Amino acid sequence: MLTKRTFAALAGAAIFALVAGTASAQNVTLRSTDIHPDGYPTIEAVKHMSKLLEERSKGRIKINVFHSAQLGQEKDTIEQTRFGVIDMNRINMAPFNNLIPATNVPSLPFIFRSVAHMRTVMDGPIGDALLKEFEKHDLIGLAFYDSGSRSFYNSKRAINTPADMKGLKIRVQQSDMFVSLVSALGANATPMNFGEVYSGLQTGVIDGAENNWPSYESTKHYEVSKFYSLTEHSLSPEVLVMSKKSFDKFNAEDKALIKAAAKESVAKMRELWDAREKASEAKVKAGGAVVNAVEKQPFIDAMKPVYDKFVTDAKLKEMVAAIQAVK
Repeated sequence: MLTKRTFAALAGAAIFALVAGTASAQNVTLRSTDIHPDGYPTIEAVKHMSKLLEERSKGRIKINVFHSAQLGQEKDTIEQTRFGVIDMNRINMAPFNNLIPATNVPSLPFIFRSVAHMRTVMDGPIGDALLKEFEKHDLIGLAFYDSGSRSFYNSKRAINTPADMKGLKIRVQQSDMFVSLVSALGANATPMNFGEVYSGLQTGVIDGAENNWPSYESTKHYEVSKFYSLTEHSLSPEVLVMSKKSFDKFNAEDKALIKAAAKESVAKMRELWDAREKASEAKVKAGGAVVNAVEKQPFIDAMKPVYDKFVTDAKLKEMVAAIQAVK
């Protein structure tokens, strides 16, 4: 069902399309959305992409980045991007899990052995094949950004074993897989928009959540949820997509410029991300967060039901095997 906001946005997009005509024939400023705050590595990466596009198109193509969920939360903006209301979108993989089954594979817990393994996979033929899956859903997959290693944090206690998860109300993304992941560890999964997590932790609606160092720090969740346990259960990348409706307005030359600039923005994102992770870790520790390492094997062993539920057909099983085979 369309919300009033989405309906109004769609109506506006229809009027814009009538006026705009073919994008390649004129100066175009693309609208890109992200839920993260200004200065965050994904924001700066898209700004870098805009700089490259502006230079290479001689000023014809630019990107205006709307940060801090100005255009809506991730789940809401996917629909708007598919309709062409929003031109570009940096999205976590999880909200796509129900729409694009193949995105479940890189979202699987502990599918990647390390950051280096994840980057090698997503930069190679497996990543390219996954980007093509988005086109079936009116989206153009442009590039994969890092999302860091996600770990659990809560306001009650340090998590050392799966038993310590029992009974905790843990916020998860609106994804069946993340619900199953948390449930498999004995906690109560609570799907919730990212923007509602701080107040949820503060008021006790939830006991904890899971995310990477920069998100834990930039949202100040460490102020109301001080126990951060390094499960590192997910290294799922994020994806930069473009509305197919917007993309198809460009000629072949400009399409190639857009794709190339997106791919080149990945190196900038990773450079900023690696530095940001270290800075965020230091900041939350200085702010009183209690950080502990965990023995991962018991958590990995608990994930069998998740793999059984989400890796169901031959194609997905082949992708899992291919990822695990990458050295």
